[in-house]
Amino acid sequence: MIYVALLYSIVLGGGKRVVMSELREMAEGLGYQNCWTLVSTGNLVFEADESPIGDIESRLETAFKQRFGKHVDILVRSGPDWLKLSASNPFPGREGSEIGVRVMREPLAESVIGLLEKHRTDEKIAIINGDLWVDFGGQASETRLLSALTTKKLGIGTMRNANTVIRLAEMIS
Repeated sequence: MIYVALLYSIVLGGGKRVVMSELREMAEGLGYQNCWTLVSTGNLVFEADESPIGDIESRLETAFKQRFGKHVDILVRSGPDWLKLSASNPFPGREGSEIGVRVMREPLAESVIGLLEKHRTDEKIAIINGDLWVDFGGQASETRLLSALTTKKLGIGTMRNANTVIRLAEMIS
């Protein structure tokens, strides 16, 4: 089975970042095969025997802490689930870095939309299959909405832009 793993952060502190070749080596050390990374932001694709997602996340997080000395949340999706996520962009005709999705460990309830409204200006937001899609309508870094998209407020998750989502889908297709 093909899996996609997303690291919440590759920053280890003190200006040190995880090198993607070391991330691949870590995954290979767990017995995962055909490990590939996409860009240097903590996107890992690999093959493994079919297992519960929570078990894979736990194994990766434990190995990451042992190897790099820091806990980082790692979210995993099966290949078919990633393809479903990639195809679920609720903003037709909009792609690229202006569109992002916060991939969640636990699905978000629709009620989260109401909680985010006070932080939203021109952004469009939608929850699709428990993940939060955002059309920033411009530079994501310039929005007030980012301050509300935290683990403390929403739960464990990590943002990826539509370019990354699509490229990962292409890697596993």
